[in-house]
Amino acid sequence: MFRTALRNVLAHKARLLMTVLAVMLGVAFVSGTLVFTDTLGNAFRKQTAKSFDSTAVVVSSPTRDSGGGPTETGLSTAALKKIQGADGVAEATGRVSGFAGVADQKGKLIGSGWTNTGANHSPGKDGEDDAYDFADGSGPVKADQVALDRATADKGEYKVGDTVRVATNGPAKDFTLSGVFTTDDGAVNAGGSLVLFETGVAQKLYLKPGHFSEINVVAAGGTSDEKVLAAVEPLLPEGAKAETGAALADKQAKEIESGLNHLNTMLLAFAAIALFVGVFLIANTFTMLVAQRTKELALLRAVGASRGQVKRSVITEAAVVGAIASAVGFLLGLGLASGLRAVMGSLGMELPAGRLVISSTAVLAAFGVGVLITVLAAWLPARRAARIAPMAAMGSAHAVATTKSLVVRNSIGGVITLAGAAAILAGAAAKGGDGRMLIGAGAFLALIGVIVLIPLLSRPVIALVRPGLRRVFGVAGNLAGQNAVRNPRRTGATASALAIGLTLVTGLTVIGVTVGQAIDKMTTDHVRADYVVTMASGDPLDGSALAALEKADGVSAVSGQQAFFLKIGGEERAVSAVSPTDVDEVLRLKTVAGSLDSLADGQVAVAEETAEKNGWKPGDTLSASFARDGDPKKTEQRKLTVGAVYEKNEFVSPFVVSAAVVAAYDPTPDIREIWVSMDGGETAANEQALVKALGDNPGMNIMDKQELRDEFGGMINDMLNIMYGLLAMALVIAVLGVVNTLAMSVFERQQEIGMLRAIGLDRGRVKRMIRLEAVVISLFGALIGVGLGGFLGWAIGETLRSSIPEYTLVLPWERLGLFLLLAGVVGVLAAMWPARSAARLNMLTAIKTE
Repeated sequence: MFRTALRNVLAHKARLLMTVLAVMLGVAFVSGTLVFTDTLGNAFRKQTAKSFDSTAVVVSSPTRDSGGGPTETGLSTAALKKIQGADGVAEATGRVSGFAGVADQKGKLIGSGWTNTGANHSPGKDGEDDAYDFADGSGPVKADQVALDRATADKGEYKVGDTVRVATNGPAKDFTLSGVFTTDDGAVNAGGSLVLFETGVAQKLYLKPGHFSEINVVAAGGTSDEKVLAAVEPLLPEGAKAETGAALADKQAKEIESGLNHLNTMLLAFAAIALFVGVFLIANTFTMLVAQRTKELALLRAVGASRGQVKRSVITEAAVVGAIASAVGFLLGLGLASGLRAVMGSLGMELPAGRLVISSTAVLAAFGVGVLITVLAAWLPARRAARIAPMAAMGSAHAVATTKSLVVRNSIGGVITLAGAAAILAGAAAKGGDGRMLIGAGAFLALIGVIVLIPLLSRPVIALVRPGLRRVFGVAGNLAGQNAVRNPRRTGATASALAIGLTLVTGLTVIGVTVGQAIDKMTTDHVRADYVVTMASGDPLDGSALAALEKADGVSAVSGQQAFFLKIGGEERAVSAVSPTDVDEVLRLKTVAGSLDSLADGQVAVAEETAEKNGWKPGDTLSASFARDGDPKKTEQRKLTVGAVYEKNEFVSPFVVSAAVVAAYDPTPDIREIWVSMDGGETAANEQALVKALGDNPGMNIMDKQELRDEFGGMINDMLNIMYGLLAMALVIAVLGVVNTLAMSVFERQQEIGMLRAIGLDRGRVKRMIRLEAVVISLFGALIGVGLGGFLGWAIGETLRSSIPEYTLVLPWERLGLFLLLAGVVGVLAAMWPARSAARLNMLTAIKTE
């Protein structure tokens, strides 16, 4: 029976090709993902270990807390000297770092903001800093000098001696380039930049003179890291901590691994979707093969083969096909892993070098998934093959489903679908993250249920379009409509693949478009300002930027949005400190009660939701606890009077006060953005005036209203594009399913097609019949997918309503129409080869075919 199974695989190579392709694509995604993340993780681990290779101990001290106020002043020079004198210490180097952005020749920022860092150059006794290898020039030794990493220098076309404009949180300044170095720094590898300053300059920029954020300790020869740690720990100032370099390397490696696990999970989820879609193609293929070989299987039964042997024979065929597809898919996955690495490199991420890591897990997963999926998909067809009675099969061309089996199938499908729909509705009502989990479970059940019911749905749905096909396309259209519902199970299995892909695509599209429009409306309704200024790094703006903008030409109103925290009623509250005279000119704070003019008198404005929850109204007095310099031990109680209640605005906190109220408590204000209105509105001249006022600072973003919308909506669009790209593979497999079904259907109907040709149906109408059949099946699957996807999009949107105030469901009809149009095009393309094969059949040969 095993030899029989192998001969059957070889005898049906062409018909099994689509199955091989479907399994191959899914396996390629699985193996490619695992190899890529293993390779990346291994390279980063080696790089991390290398960066700590000569470091025995790292001493660190926090410099700011989460509220923006300083908690420690860092590690003093005195602490550094103590550590340098400890037993077993060969050398100890103080480090300090923060944001530093480099402008290119056109004044634009090199890098992406959050990956742009600055640090101090700290030469040892030999005049060299062992952390950096200088390929040209040397490290900065004067206050007006900087050094750049090689990648940044090349991007900016800088060479030693050139003037380089560098932005930090304060005003941008010009420096002379003293040297160019190479580094394994993670920020640089992520596409960012690294600027080295003279130590005194870096301390002044990022901390305070004479202080460091960490100290790197090198052990003397023969001294273990643990001994150095034991010697250093008693010397640490309060709040500081020490860890061995090996421990830190392990910690960073785990953090990298955790980050890669998220990527791994996402990519494997899409591989699972692709394989799930492939199951229907595989099951359909083996179902048709079994139906076409009923006489052959009957003969095997007649000569003594048992049901189990016939079943095992079909499953063996599936296992062989799965093994072949897995082998090819694994090789394709290696190419995919290399391709992903190249793509990330083209996006500016300089990934550490290293060979592809092919783990046993990746190999076993690839072959295990490929073979298992194929065997599971072929199990039902194999079971049906084994149940064919020898004598009945001898005179049958097709195994027809019994009425009882159809009733059972439809009953089960109905129950599963209703259970899924109930879970989705319950999730939509629950709101929040728990609701989304319930919707996810319901979506899975609903998909399974609809797939089970699709054969039942196909007849009435396709019956609606048959009159139109007959009127428009005549005989060819009428035959296409009849063929599409001739075998509902086959039509359902073929349409299911498209339905799954379009359910996901439609659901994501509905959510993306709806949230995007909500963000757009929120920006329009809540912002009056023409421009908003932020740091590219996401760090707070320096107070000098606000002062510069207040003096800029053409500015009619300007207000910073300073983040501050205070305790009211024993609860920590987020506060926005603003300019009381200008805030209403740059933001639309719609008052429900009181007046915003009260901000100038030192009163507080409270968001409507917060005021209602606490029963506050204008005139009420709140007891507030202010912490000086962010230190919870240094607090001062003050009374704040509620001067206004305003409608919720996403761009400010629930409490708004004048910046003067918190100025005495926060000497280093945490200004997240500055809103600016200008005479004449948004113009190129006005934007240039702001650029000039900020000193041509490349580290600052100046966004108009449209750019502000794009800042929020762009992330959603990027996410949608990534999702579309990943789901495209599932749709490719769905197309293969349509091709496979039509090709095998044409093979089954050779005699019928020959008879049609004999009684006058020409080649053109034969092709048209096959194409229309494909379009009908594709559109049927697409309609199911679009309908279910729209329902899921609505349900998930309901869970987001509370967190997005301007949320209103939007059905993007033009995109949904495009999806249906593309499904029709898919049908036409998928039918090209089967239609051509059908039209080229020899009439006499076809008529004689059994």
